Amino acid sequence: MLVSKWGNSLAIRLPKALVDELGLKEGDELNVVRASKGEIAVEKVDKRAEFLRQVEQFQFPLPGGYKFDRDKANER
Repeated sequence: MLVSKWGNSLAIRLPKALVDELGLKEGDELNVVRASKGEIAVEKVDKRAEFLRQVEQFQFPLPGGYKFDRDKANER
């Protein structure tokens, strides 16, 4: 991989094999999980899982016998 200048930052292009192995697509985020002399380890950020973890704090118990009615919820 070649390190290139991108604005005030440095960037690299990832080889297709690595992109395929990590299941990456445009817009995905990576975290550097370990960096030592001559080696960097990254992991893909799972935005969906992170969102679900954050939403868990807002879950409230529903009343007994509650049933969601899609038609009623979508009435205008």
